[in-house]
Amino acid sequence: MFQYLFQSVSFFIGLRYSRSRSSTGFISFITFFSIAGIFLGVASLIIVVSVMNGFENELKTRILGIVPHIVIDAKQAEFPHWQAERQRLLKLNHVKQVSPLLSNEALIQSSTSLQGVMLQGIIPKYEQQNILNNHMVAGSLDSLEQTGYNVILGTSLARELDVTYGDKVRLVLPNQTLFTPMGRIPMQRTFTVSGLFNMGSQVDDSVIYISASKGAKLLRKKGGGITQLRLYLDDAFNAKKVAAKLNLNTQHYQVTTWNNSQGALFSAVKMEKNMMWLMLSLIIAVAAFNIVSALVMVVIEKQGEIAILQTLGLSQAGVVKIFITQGMINGLWGVMLGAIAGVLLSLNLNTLLSFLGVNVFGAGYATQTLPVQIKSHQIMIIVLSALTMSFISTLYPAFRASKTQPAEVLRNE
Repeated sequence: MFQYLFQSVSFFIGLRYSRSRSSTGFISFITFFSIAGIFLGVASLIIVVSVMNGFENELKTRILGIVPHIVIDAKQAEFPHWQAERQRLLKLNHVKQVSPLLSNEALIQSSTSLQGVMLQGIIPKYEQQNILNNHMVAGSLDSLEQTGYNVILGTSLARELDVTYGDKVRLVLPNQTLFTPMGRIPMQRTFTVSGLFNMGSQVDDSVIYISASKGAKLLRKKGGGITQLRLYLDDAFNAKKVAAKLNLNTQHYQVTTWNNSQGALFSAVKMEKNMMWLMLSLIIAVAAFNIVSALVMVVIEKQGEIAILQTLGLSQAGVVKIFITQGMINGLWGVMLGAIAGVLLSLNLNTLLSFLGVNVFGAGYATQTLPVQIKSHQIMIIVLSALTMSFISTLYPAFRASKTQPAEVLRNE
């Protein structure tokens, strides 16, 4: 009972010291500065990490939403029995969609411009769940199956070619030639622009879509002309794990993942995100260790009181608990207020920037907003890390206070 009483007394005294206004102005200033530093560091880290999460999610949605997560390429001229293989692949874990594809390099020509593109022949009924279908701004994927030769372009490519919905363009296949009285010439045909899409990513000006059956005719392939199967997963970051379980003969099939084409971009984003974590964590650490300065001064100021408490029977551990309690309460204030402010500012960041008239994207992107994604486990990591730094900062001053010699201190009083 006596020991429990002194434990309660240690906590009570530490709480009283943290609320005391009798300290010198300089000690109060350092204490305020340490709390404010932790507050700003925690809030800034939450805001920056949430925005970086948003950018990463936008990249994942816009780029990995249309770039296939896994591509199975038949090394033969055509993918044999692709319908049966597609059904088998759909039964694998994490696989949401499997789309057949015909792919070839091509040139697209309008009356004013000529651009190199990647020609992709698709079967519209297998693309209804594709993110491309949700970003059509004119026409539809089903138009590819209509009579005639139709093509779907990205809006940025259409601007470069100076064409719009319903205009005519010419597709040229440099690696497919015809013999004519004038000699060998590339295969070419006029197409009608039957759809426009806007993904807001690099595929808008580099990829065009036609019907797989029409593409097979252009390339002079028998049957459907399907050469690839594209796999879309529930999470693109499962691509390597799923690719390892495909059980395909590598002599006849080549398996590639999005990491081969887009991995460097996501690695750069991840490194930048980690560097932001590190820099802002150092700000929190510097602010937390200001608690050391404030507590050391408090220990010096309170030596007489510490000596009296020790003569009354308070143990060294009890003295340590007093100053750990005082330091942790100051740290807790900074962390809790910073976490609340960080979450609230993150949720209302675009509204606040709009109110202040700040456009971080510059002219021409007035309607663009910052993507924000708050992850609760990251908030918990930030809060617990900041509290841990605050706790570590209290150990030295608390240990120094416990070494106070009552006889020497009281003799000089």
